[in-house]
Amino acid sequence: MSRRALRAHLVAAGLAGTVATSRENCLRRYRLFAAGDPRTRLGLVPEHDWTERDLLALMAERCGVPADPGRVSGPETIDPDRTLDALDAFAGELASLAARRGAVLLGTGHPHRLLGFYGGLADALSAAGCLVLTPAQGRSVDITTRFGVRQGTLTYVQGVALVREDGARGSVAGTGAHTHSPLPLRLALEGLVAAGGPLPDLVVGDHGWVCGAGQLGFPAIGPADADDPAVFVGEAEGRIAVAVPLDDAVRSAHYRPLMRYVLKRACLSA
Repeated sequence: MSRRALRAHLVAAGLAGTVATSRENCLRRYRLFAAGDPRTRLGLVPEHDWTERDLLALMAERCGVPADPGRVSGPETIDPDRTLDALDAFAGELASLAARRGAVLLGTGHPHRLLGFYGGLADALSAAGCLVLTPAQGRSVDITTRFGVRQGTLTYVQGVALVREDGARGSVAGTGAHTHSPLPLRLALEGLVAAGGPLPDLVVGDHGWVCGAGQLGFPAIGPADADDPAVFVGEAEGRIAVAVPLDDAVRSAHYRPLMRYVLKRACLSA
């Protein structure tokens, strides 16, 4: 897929352009982040104080949301050209990892949407000689959900880490839990240390996976929505290598063209 064609897909699928994420929710999460709320910081401890106005300016620069603080309602906007530029940088990180046949850890807090995207990356990186890490399989981890703290199990599907909530039923049991927590990432790293195995040369993920890795000093890349300022703060402070602005909650099939695009750009596809 060409850059022009992918740009059209981003806008048509609601991945960029006008997105489903609301302006109200974005501004609320910026306020919470500025106030130190851990649910919005995703495991990141900022090096600097970020006010709500600072965050809005940052998100306008990195994500393309309107910079006008007077705009307080309606759907949010992500600049598709910023998304494309970030995808190119994302592909560059994958190409660099593949060139040195490094170790990679992939994890998601959005398995019902992004599992196929990451799974395709894991397959391609493994075929290129990279070591896809799967530590702490089956270990228990506490996760915060909208129903409170629940216990889950760290598991891997297609080489991608996710958490399955214990006792969950239906689609959540089948695909895994939606979580912003950095605890699964920390548990995975603890498993690697305990096993004496190699640590990741790159972490690929979202939410607590990318922010938790960046906070601990591991190279990290991943997508982030307009209401996830922590990922872009981590990038601005130099602890996250690439943050890709896009809506992270559209249909899973809409991410496949992005996967094919970055693999092609990274010379990892046939």
